Amino acid sequence: MTTDGLSGTRLHFVGIGGSGMSGLARLCRARGAAVTGSDRGGGPTVDALVREGFELSMDQTAAGVPDDVETMVVSAAIPYDHPEVVEATRRGVEVIKYAAMLGRLMAAPGTVGVAVAGTHGKSSTTSMLAHVLISAGLDPSVIVGARCEQIGGGHRTGGSPLLVAEACEYDRSFHALSPTHGVILNLEADHLDIYDGLDAIVESFAVFARKLPAKKKGGSLLIQHESPHRVTVTAGLKCAVETIGFAPQAEWRVEVADRGAPSTDGQARRKTVQTDRRCRLWRNGEDVCAWNPPMPGEHMAYNSAVAAVTAHRLGANWDDIAAALESFTGLDRRMQRIGKRALPVGGGVEVIDDYGHHPTEVDTTLRALKQHHDPKRLICVFQPHQHSRTRHLLDQFAVSFGAADLVVVPEIYFVRDSEEERMSVTSATLVERLREHGINALHIHPLDAIAPQLQALAQDGDLVVTMGAGDVWTVARALVEN
Repeated sequence: MTTDGLSGTRLHFVGIGGSGMSGLARLCRARGAAVTGSDRGGGPTVDALVREGFELSMDQTAAGVPDDVETMVVSAAIPYDHPEVVEATRRGVEVIKYAAMLGRLMAAPGTVGVAVAGTHGKSSTTSMLAHVLISAGLDPSVIVGARCEQIGGGHRTGGSPLLVAEACEYDRSFHALSPTHGVILNLEADHLDIYDGLDAIVESFAVFARKLPAKKKGGSLLIQHESPHRVTVTAGLKCAVETIGFAPQAEWRVEVADRGAPSTDGQARRKTVQTDRRCRLWRNGEDVCAWNPPMPGEHMAYNSAVAAVTAHRLGANWDDIAAALESFTGLDRRMQRIGKRALPVGGGVEVIDDYGHHPTEVDTTLRALKQHHDPKRLICVFQPHQHSRTRHLLDQFAVSFGAADLVVVPEIYFVRDSEEERMSVTSATLVERLREHGINALHIHPLDAIAPQLQALAQDGDLVVTMGAGDVWTVARALVEN
């Protein structure tokens, strides 16, 4: 397959029900490819693809591979011994991963690829950037790993050369991309089942940055100023490099200020300050743009500022950028309000769901929620994601729940790890570490037993947040809907 178009090519997507895979399949079909696919089961995404006329198979066997397929695209979760992959290999059919196919689209002549990388905040920043570009009339194509209603779900097929996508470091998949513009939001240790340590992760981000074209060809990188690894990542780059952060030395400086006055809630529980936060962006001492951040927390203000700078680089004006950011309504599983659990007396319990599964994400999200909502108690139901991540980052997790009054830990969500890794750490290990740090924590199993327990424990004025990259969101839904 060449990079000069997909018209007439026949693609088969294995694992097409994933957010990124479904969006990529739609984009490939819009560019002229004949697309089929398979998945392990149904669901809203698969149902939507069927309604749109995609030919799908649910059995994922060798028989499901079309006779005329030219290229098989597989998600990162598909192993090489998968029956469809084995059959394609036997036939001599090209098998490539999701990121490689996305990279081919970015490399197509006339395409301007924008890749948003970082340990945290990729989906939020990509969604905000997409919303700004759409609102400014720049009509981008977009693929994001979360659902955002304002951009059409997790994908969008636009009419301009712009192609905006997340750039995930897992399995070094972002090395397969071919962006013109890159963003590195932050850089920390994660995915230590893939990387040998932080040095390997830093080098991986450096490889990603080196893929950007030279400045004279339009290449650019926007990177977090405060990152201790910034100099290592940017050393020797030929693209234009700019930094963004809260530090005065950053080329793009983000400033967040609280505006508001003390007030007392209806039950006179205690004095609180209800604030209207204002985000302001400075460039070389010049105040260029200001807006009210669409979501609570300095990390979300920073993400929105990154979206603002990137959108301006791509042609949006500052007035449109500010208006679009203030109209952004959020995305699924990012501090998403699920609803309220009614109680016999009082106003009830607020319930929020979040995707955070790394210690830094846990810490920043809980602090932001506590500051913004000022609950009587903050109860966090945290589902660890991967045994390897839990084991490698156990000490960091142990100190990341300081803002919570109670932490409920279900079983670790088992994915990708070996059985040996599965036996190396348990939820009880994390609970014990949390208690050693003075945090009120308990283990509840199975997952569907948590909502009934919370119903018994909850008090008027509490805020319950479910966190994790697995299926812990079902607890939030059950708590509100039961």
